[in-house]
Amino acid sequence: MVLVRKIIELLDKYNFLSHSLFYNALKVALEKSCRTVTGRSSAELLITFCDNIFKKGGSEKLSVEAIEESLEKVTDLTSAPENQIIFEEYLRNNTNVNTGIDLNVTVLTSGFWPSYKSFDLSLPLEMVRCVEVFKGFYETRTKHRKLRWIYSLGTCTINGKFESKHIELIVSTSQAAALLLFNNADRLSYSEIMTQLNLNHDDVIPPPTVDERRRVIEEVNNDRRYTIDAAIVRIMKSHKVLGHQQLVMECVEQLGRMFKPDIKTIKKRIEDLITRDYLERDKENPNIFRMSMTILVVFKYINGKLA
Repeated sequence: MVLVRKIIELLDKYNFLSHSLFYNALKVALEKSCRTVTGRSSAELLITFCDNIFKKGGSEKLSVEAIEESLEKVTDLTSAPENQIIFEEYLRNNTNVNTGIDLNVTVLTSGFWPSYKSFDLSLPLEMVRCVEVFKGFYETRTKHRKLRWIYSLGTCTINGKFESKHIELIVSTSQAAALLLFNNADRLSYSEIMTQLNLNHDDVIPPPTVDERRRVIEEVNNDRRYTIDAAIVRIMKSHKVLGHQQLVMECVEQLGRMFKPDIKTIKKRIEDLITRDYLERDKENPNIFRMSMTILVVFKYINGKLA
């Protein structure tokens, strides 16, 4: 690692890469020095150097800015075709080396996107490099547009390496950022994760939209409808004949153990059960209900079979 750092300092001092003759001489000298001093190729040393600084800033404990600067220098050193070939081959043969993240970006002008809430997520170092590289590439293509990252729409595939096995996880960008924090820590509190990622509770668990709330309410009401129907049928099966007010009150008592029932909803469910021939009104007093004869016959048949 010391050798690579010295080479980077040499580049800073003399700016070799802007002159083709010096650059070609540097390539030869770099490879020869690496082989002589370490017995390894320059590409091997450079990728090991990258892997080291990705892990907590390396033994030098570098800041984010210093890591970015070092990676840019390494990119310059590997830009020669010969080094790229060696570099890629070394990566293929050393899958345990952490080289960063593959990034796929979809770019649309704001007019094509629906309105989404964006938040300023503090990405881990593993992600920062990817974003900066794409930003640099994008800025070479256009000078009049600004990238705005919508992290809530992103997904990540993470390879989790556990003691017993490896697991592939498909998660959101914020979830991936949170998981990557545990590469450098065994335990983090909820507040520590929020602080490090620059998030608040609503960013992680956003409040539901109006449509989502409406959908949830409809689903709950549907579930409760069947529960209310079942309670009415149980009560009427027990009593056979019951007045309207007593039926409603017994429903409220039974259902109150699960949720607070709405009186109007109970009355609607009674009317619906009458329409479906589960109940029938007394011919002389419409406020008195009876189990329909059809349902009573069915219950007797079922009880006989069970007996």
